[in-house]
Amino acid sequence: MPTLIIKNRSGIGKTIEAASGRSLMETLREAGFDELLALCGGCCSCATCHVHVEAGALARLPKMSDDENDLLEATSSRDELSRLSCQIEVSDALEGAVITIADED
Repeated sequence: MPTLIIKNRSGIGKTIEAASGRSLMETLREAGFDELLALCGGCCSCATCHVHVEAGALARLPKMSDDENDLLEATSSRDELSRLSCQIEVSDALEGAVITIADED
C-alpha cells in the first residue's frame, strides 16, 4: 500500500495511503479530493482528472496512451508532468510520489 502526497489546487498537501490495483482517480476521490471532477468516471474521455506527477515517480509509470495524450493536448495546464489520474494504476511505483491536482480548465 503506497503512501502518496497529494497537493490540492491551493498547494496544500495531504499524505494518504493508497490501495494498489485501483486507479489513482478513484483513490483521490475516495480520499476526499472533490476538486478532481472526473466527470467521465474514468473512461479516458474528459481530462477532468488531470494531475501533475513529480518527475521521479512519473518515470516509473507506464507510458501514456495516445488517447490520454490527445485529451491532455486540449488542456491549458498541460506540462511535462501531466497525466490523467484515471489512467494511472496505483502500485509500488508511486511510493512517496507527490501528485498535484491540475488547475481546472
